[in-house]
Amino acid sequence: MSITFKKRQKEMKRQEKQRAKAERREQRKLAKRAAEEAQGTATTSSPDTEQQPQSQDKQRVPPE
Repeated sequence: MSITFKKRQKEMKRQEKQRAKAERREQRKLAKRAAEEAQGTATTSSPDTEQQPQSQDKQRVPPE
């Protein structure tokens, strides 16, 4: 019976490693997305702030 116990323990360890690997993969994906979003918001916020005053200026000018 000890062979069956060893097999079960080996399988449990394999599954645990597989879960840990999948978890690390997910963490890398999330970190990559967060980095892309942070980089994307930094580049898009500058043009947005520049465009807003221009559009407000256009609205303030009375039509002739």
